[in-house]
Amino acid sequence: MKLSQVAQALNAELRSSGADVEVDGVSSASAATPRMLVFAEDPQSLARALASSAAAVILSSKIADPASGKPLLLAAQPKLAFAQAARLLQPAHVPSGVHPTAVVDPSAQLGPEISIGAGAVIETNARVGAGTRIDAGAVVGAGVRIGARCHLYPRVVVYPGTELGDHVIVHAGAILGSDGFGYVRDADTGRYLQFPQQGRLVIEDDVEIGANTTIDRGALEETRIGRGVKIDNLVHLGHNVRVGHDVVIAAQTGVSGSSSIAANAIVGGQVGIGDHATVEEGVILGSGSGVLTHKKVRGPGVVFWGRPARPLHQYLKELGALARLARGSDPKEE
Repeated sequence: MKLSQVAQALNAELRSSGADVEVDGVSSASAATPRMLVFAEDPQSLARALASSAAAVILSSKIADPASGKPLLLAAQPKLAFAQAARLLQPAHVPSGVHPTAVVDPSAQLGPEISIGAGAVIETNARVGAGTRIDAGAVVGAGVRIGARCHLYPRVVVYPGTELGDHVIVHAGAILGSDGFGYVRDADTGRYLQFPQQGRLVIEDDVEIGANTTIDRGALEETRIGRGVKIDNLVHLGHNVRVGHDVVIAAQTGVSGSSSIAANAIVGGQVGIGDHATVEEGVILGSGSGVLTHKKVRGPGVVFWGRPARPLHQYLKELGALARLARGSDPKEE
């Protein structure tokens, strides 16, 4: 693609006195070739970018050097523009159709330009939208609905009662729509009986789900993951959980049943959220923090930390007090 075409697609200003060169990918400055784009966010990274073999640099006008000698793409958010360029320049996937070893029930509805990999299984009355890729060994359960331009990596399992919107990416080994962890104990015998797990799981558009993540369906109603949510590897979301749009959840986080995370929240790694808890819009939960059962954390942009989670300034104040107490009780400090 011509550099001028990339600039137009990114809504960036192209500054170049040379030829309109061809570019076909993005790279770090150290690994760049003459057909690659790199980006810079500060003078130090700009110096490395200008010294590289890259075709052009994506950067902010605040650090642009008119005498750089290399074509520049000026963007308000260089890192975002770089990510957009990577997607733009990515080679288009060529649909492969249905692999001979895939098992597709005759009642399943497959859209045009799909790819179904080796050993994949598409069960009764499932629907797969146009341009969707289902890789080797994936299983799509009976009645599942998958939208357009989705990508299910190898060994993904989608249980019956699950619906995926458009442009959903699910990485290898993820399990969607499994039964929630809900049991009723018989007071007379001490035995446990499963509470009905017959609800739905709805994944809205533009969601990305990491490898080996599990999301349970609702018990009687639904679990819902909002538009644009990004979930890391090894995350577990229990039954009836509701996640608002554009939430980010990092690895090894666990969210218990019937809890909710409102829009634009950020949840760090190894966070634990108890059942029926509420994380309100825009809250930031630091890594390793915990929200207790039935608790609510609120405040757009407020960082919470610790177990139980409390505002960061309070958490640090408590840590300082504890450190002073420990010093005061240590004879070596006297």
